[in-house]
Amino acid sequence: MSELLVVRSKIKDYVGDMNVSGDFGDELSKKCEEMVKAAVARAQANGRKTVQAKDL
Repeated sequence: MSELLVVRSKIKDYVGDMNVSGDFGDELSKKCEEMVKAAVARAQANGRKTVQAKDL
């Protein structure tokens, strides 16, 4: 896998008192990567070089 797209310490801050398993950040990063790839494909299909929120 490529480098992480999420910051593990920010995940821990966000969930508060909950524990975060070691593989959670990796899986969340994979999900984010899939979403970004799909957004890029949508922007390209619409003839744009800028990925926008509406592409999500």
